This record gives sequence, structure tokens and C-alpha cells, in this order.
Amino acid sequence: MVATITWLTFQEARRRRMVLIALVLGVLFLLLFTLGFALIDRELHADEVPEVMRRNFYNFLLMAGLYVVHFLTIMIAILASVDTVSGEITSHTIQTIAIRPLRRWQIIMGKWFGFAAMMVLYLGLLAGGMLLIVYGRTGYVPPNPLQGMALLVLEALVLIALSLLGGTQLSTMTNGVALFMLYGLAFIGAWVEQIGSLLQSGAAVRVGIITSLLMPVEALWRRTSYLMQPTLVQELGATPFVTSSVPSPAMVVYTVAYAGVALALAIVCFSRRDL
Repeated sequence: MVATITWLTFQEARRRRMVLIALVLGVLFLLLFTLGFALIDRELHADEVPEVMRRNFYNFLLMAGLYVVHFLTIMIAILASVDTVSGEITSHTIQTIAIRPLRRWQIIMGKWFGFAAMMVLYLGLLAGGMLLIVYGRTGYVPPNPLQGMALLVLEALVLIALSLLGGTQLSTMTNGVALFMLYGLAFIGAWVEQIGSLLQSGAAVRVGIITSLLMPVEALWRRTSYLMQPTLVQELGATPFVTSSVPSPAMVVYTVAYAGVALALAIVCFSRRDL
């Protein structure tokens, strides 16, 4: 039953114009990245820039692209799933699904797996595409690429779980606003933590940690940027993607638990919801 709902959810998401537009623009993004990267690489070779510096430039361009992918992941994960529960409850179409022998937990799990599969494919296209583009032209591979991509996937999984949870209690519009506002708090909190770390302000760092606990998505990006940049770049602080306050592996474990709790709460709330 879960597999059936997963397939139906995946097919429903695939048929939406938003997903089609995101796919088309994603391909255009890769084409632009390929062109820009090729032009910059040609200039680096023409100016006879040393190989060590060229590799740092390659890493910088790759991290800039992944930063865009990070934001696209957040937007698409929220916008694609935000009305999957609340919209069906409002339109009463959920009543045709939530019937025996299908259990309500199977509906939530199926929807989560469906959107998760969609986001894994989308991230594979964008992030994986950029890694292949850089490797194909220069042979450069950043540190820890698989770990970095896994953390980007985890971002999407957290947001989908929160979106499903919100959909069981809130309207589509309210759910979307709440999710984006939560991310906004985490984004500002991350900068407060970064600046606080530079200024050695314990209070500011604690504010950032608290916001990361409320919404750990931005912390995942900071760990991704830390893992995927060379040690020398991290030590010199040579790019805007260097983080002065690196989330620990414990934050990743917390985020996995966070997503699991959000998904479990979504199942409980949906099971008790009067349809």
C-alpha cells in the first residue's frame, strides 16, 4: 500500500507544471554553469595560473553552484509538498484515499517517500550534474562529494516531513508561510552564530545554535560547505563559503532524529484528523 501511494505521489508531482518548470530551469542552470565554468577555466589556463590556485577557483565555482542548489532544494521541497495533505483535505479528495484497508500512516509514509524520490532525482540532476561537469573538464573532485550530496538530500527530507506535519493542521497558505519563516529564522540565526564566533561572543553563538535546533536545514548547508572545501581554503578563509562555526556530526544525527519525529507527528496528527 505504501508503495502504491509513493508511486501515485511521485506521478502527481511529476505532472505538475511547477515541477516541469523547475526541471527545465534546472537544465538551463546546468548549461549556464557549464558555459561560465568553461570560460573561466580557459582564462585561468591562458593566464598560466598555478594548478593549486586553479583548483581553489574550481572549488569556489562549484560551491557557488551548490549554494544555488541548496536554495532551490528548500524552495522546491516546500512548494511541491505544501498542499499535498491540506489541499486534499480542503477539496475532500483525501476521503477517496483514506479508506480501508488503506491506513492513514501508509498515506503519510507514501507521500513522504514519493516526494523524497522526486527530490533525490532533482538533486542528482543538479548537484551530480555540476560535479560531473567540473570533473569532465578539469578532473577536479572536491573533498567528500558523497557526504555533501547526502546532506543536501537530508535537507529536502526534513522539509518534506515538516510540510506533511503542517499540512495535517494548517491551510496550504499558512503552512507554506510557516515553513519559509522558520527557514528565515534559521538563516538569520546562522549568520548571528557565524559573526558571534568571529567576535568570540558566546551569547550570539548560542542564539545561532538554538535557531539551528528549531530548523536545522541551514546548519546542514554549513556542514556541507565545510566538508566540500579543501583544508587550506578553510584555514585561510579564502571564500565566502568558509564557516567559522562548523556544525558537528551530532547536528547531523539530531537532524535525522528531527525529521523522524516530524514524520511521526504527521502520522499521529493525520490519524486523529477528522476528515
